[in-house]
Amino acid sequence: MASSSSPKSPVKVKPRKWQYYRSVPFNRLWSLYAAVFCLFAITGFFGDMLNLGRMPYLIVILNALCSGFVSIMYLHVGTRMSPRFFILATLLQIPIWFGFGYTAYLLTSRLHLQPVDTTSGIRFAGVVMLLLVILSYLLFIRFLRGEGQESFRIRNELELAHGIQKTLVPPISLRTAQFELYGRSDPSDKVGGDLVDVLQIEDGSVVAYLADIAGHGLQAGILMGMLKTAARTALLDACSTEPREVLPSLMERLNRVLPAVKEPQMYATFAGFRLNADGTVFYALAAHPPILHYHTHTNVEQISAEQFPLGLLPVSGFSSESTTMVSGDLLIAVTDGILEACNEAEDEFGLHRLEEVIALHARSTLPILSDAILSAARDFGKQIDDQTLLLIRKL
Repeated sequence: MASSSSPKSPVKVKPRKWQYYRSVPFNRLWSLYAAVFCLFAITGFFGDMLNLGRMPYLIVILNALCSGFVSIMYLHVGTRMSPRFFILATLLQIPIWFGFGYTAYLLTSRLHLQPVDTTSGIRFAGVVMLLLVILSYLLFIRFLRGEGQESFRIRNELELAHGIQKTLVPPISLRTAQFELYGRSDPSDKVGGDLVDVLQIEDGSVVAYLADIAGHGLQAGILMGMLKTAARTALLDACSTEPREVLPSLMERLNRVLPAVKEPQMYATFAGFRLNADGTVFYALAAHPPILHYHTHTNVEQISAEQFPLGLLPVSGFSSESTTMVSGDLLIAVTDGILEACNEAEDEFGLHRLEEVIALHARSTLPILSDAILSAARDFGKQIDDQTLLLIRKL
């Protein structure tokens, strides 16, 4: 069953949410910084009002500047740095406010600053507080308007990309003299990195494959489109290739092509099938979850083959294996978006539950079996990754 030994597929690392803000240019954030500064600078004037407006104007303004600076420091940590730096920001408040107190003492003693008349001081603090509230409101509006425009632009681009993906990865449905095939891919975002495809060869055989690009979203979707183009180009001469070598040759070519068109950390898992006109089946896996072979008169068998993922390392020697199917048998290949769906207890859907669904619906039409598998996975746990499957039935 297993073809060659290799390490398990690399772990897919999900970026932390705070890393997103590092990539946002400052020209989109300056109005937010200014709005927060104005909003929290109010506390300096509010402190003066609690002191009945008697603090010298220069000290009040200095207090407001310090309050605004501290708020900017926390905002910067929250948008551009790791959350662990909040501890450092909190500790930095000690020298900041110590420096403010010492500076206020020096200014008062050197410049001989005198307390302000209560009425004038309260009026001054109240007017400035009102102006700062209005200014911060206007700055927040400017920031939200800019982000709204950016969000609208991105949404339009994603809608366009989603339309392109539906063209690149439509549901597949094919029936030959020996086999019936059905596949579909449901992305977790507007654009996904999973791919299911089928191609009929001139000699009457069929090549079907399922690929999963590490990650999801627009970047994975672009690489998925490149992989499909490369795969279809590589399969143009499949008719002249020895049947057993079609899938290994395809995987070798993809493994050579992908590194030049992707980020270093990206790769693709792969499950491919060559279905010959005489009814024989060859399969190949590259860091992909096991295939399930449903035997009509026995049980469900897991078929695995450990090989390196495509596009990650400059390796060679990919291989394929053969399996025997009789009428009514099924081959089921799914991506980890189905198998790794988790419930609230962090239990994964897994191969065992997938086998149970297949056993219950094995005699249903392939679209109904597909719906049953996807519904069971989503009822078990929320979809957080692209979910793709390929079903093959021997007629």
